[in-house]
Amino acid sequence: MTFRKLPAGVQDILPSECRILNEIRGKLSALFEANGYEPVLSAAVDYYDTYSQIKSGLPEERMFKFTDGDGKLLVLRPDATLSISRIAATKLERETARLYYFANKWDAQNAGGLKSREIIQAGVERLGESGAFSDAQTIAFAIDCARAAGIEDPIVEIGHVGYFKGILEACGAAQAEEVRACINAKDGLNAERVLREAGAGSATLDAVRALPTLFGGTEVFDRAERLTESEEARAAVAHLKEVGRILAEMGYEDNICFDLGTVRRLSYYSGVVFSGFVKELGVPVLSGGRYDTLADDFGKHIPAVGFAMGLKRVLVALERQGNLPASPAPDVAVGCEQGAERGAYALCRKLTAEGNRVTLLAEYGAEALAAAAAREKYFVTKEGVRKV
Repeated sequence: MTFRKLPAGVQDILPSECRILNEIRGKLSALFEANGYEPVLSAAVDYYDTYSQIKSGLPEERMFKFTDGDGKLLVLRPDATLSISRIAATKLERETARLYYFANKWDAQNAGGLKSREIIQAGVERLGESGAFSDAQTIAFAIDCARAAGIEDPIVEIGHVGYFKGILEACGAAQAEEVRACINAKDGLNAERVLREAGAGSATLDAVRALPTLFGGTEVFDRAERLTESEEARAAVAHLKEVGRILAEMGYEDNICFDLGTVRRLSYYSGVVFSGFVKELGVPVLSGGRYDTLADDFGKHIPAVGFAMGLKRVLVALERQGNLPASPAPDVAVGCEQGAERGAYALCRKLTAEGNRVTLLAEYGAEALAAAAAREKYFVTKEGVRKV
């Protein structure tokens, strides 16, 4: 009897949670607008080739696929940043833009625990920007957004894909991506096997083994530099130093740490990467990074950086921190006798125009107001209005 159930990895959102989500969207939207971001919304349905036949394509097994009437293969939006990169490269005439969105994406592989196949996101993309100051601003704004959503003490872990790419220079791009997948799966044995088959020397093996330990404050930078002679890896460390300096100057030193063992998809991200955590939750509530070459697949080079926040995870974090707002009762309840509907409806319109949340009861009679939860109650008769 599957019609009573939902598939794994998707959830209904009930009224109390939906109200909180709407409140969070409102707070974030106000913050986005106040900081000069413009709204954008990509199509929820796109061609399969848009996400599969490009250099930064997504794995086929992650996409929900279906067929159009003309036989072409379509997908539900599997990635918001990729779709906005397509818009930026093919439809925006400006060289720079700061965009925000509220959108769902769908990941066919996510199912179980805090992973979801339908992911409700809020996000920002800063297009046409480069440099450490842009990266630092984006990370600072991500922290501001987490706070605006109600999260206490967010911590952002910052890394750089250039460090990992640099220490694997001798292995080639294909092997580097395979090693990355092994490291993400915590499969050190196969990571070393791939490295040895690719001809990696002892210095590279030592650096890869050390990746999980390169976590903490600015003290990790000296150790990270000693592990490699790669110019790309050392440039990544230098960039992180500058990002950290700017964030400290801006007052965010207590909300950041560094993780050079962060390994993201190498064809997607090109520089700084970061994830936002709260201690009550073992998965990130937000993540982002720099993706300077992502729009190249759509015919235009647009350096960019951005992040997305998972709003369902924000709800869980708020609940575990004890910060879920209570659902407010209506300000006013209005009841009436039969024949006084016009007066009751006119009173409701007057009260709502004044900014009140008003419930007009469907049952006739003053006794119906007894069970209504509201700060004020009015009963309307053919003769007039009285406060109960």
